[in-house]
Amino acid sequence: MIALCTAALAFVLRGWLAPLVALAVVGATVAGARLGRSFVPFVLATIPLLISIVLINSFLYPGAHDTVFTIGPFRATGTGLTVAGQASLRILAFALSVAVFALTTPTDDLLADLEQRGLGRRASFVVGAAIQTIPRLAARAGEIADSQRARGLDTQGSLWRRVRGIVPLAAPMISGALSEVEERTMALEARAFSAPNRRATIRPMPDTKLERALRWLLGLATVVLIAATVTGRLALP
Repeated sequence: MIALCTAALAFVLRGWLAPLVALAVVGATVAGARLGRSFVPFVLATIPLLISIVLINSFLYPGAHDTVFTIGPFRATGTGLTVAGQASLRILAFALSVAVFALTTPTDDLLADLEQRGLGRRASFVVGAAIQTIPRLAARAGEIADSQRARGLDTQGSLWRRVRGIVPLAAPMISGALSEVEERTMALEARAFSAPNRRATIRPMPDTKLERALRWLLGLATVVLIAATVTGRLALP
């Protein structure tokens, strides 16, 4: 709920305050959970997107004439820089909120709790598959690369060698992903996945009254804040 609310506030609300507060919450969570180095790749992954946002808005923002500096034929405007800064903070807060959620919430616990709360097993499976797709593909790509290197394929070195090594990696990865779908389908059916009966909860997630009250309070406060801002009753800096 914290990740959802911080992402919503950062992405929906305009201005500087909302994304800065969201980033502060993300930073406090990262420090409290001691994520450390595992959080760094998520930060690095946002850099190309942030660079493109800053460049496009700073130099190509339509209708802005308050030039700050020029680089050749391009003019960086104050309005464009402001928009670029706010947009970058929103994207960064949104992406890192999702990253903190992924790093602090075990997928098995999430799916078990969602199903316990009434979400259907098919919907739970879709959520789990979506969350686990990228890590599973990354792990499979690493295994295939190690196997191909053991057979003498050169996948390291110059840029051309890396590009040339993509084709021998892509085919096994695609065929392996397709075969995995069939294996997972058979495994699910063997475990009575399509049975109409509701499954019993073997490992209930701990959930105190205080946590439930805080979740409801946080969710309602987020909705009220967004509604007040969108309707113009509250102006955030």
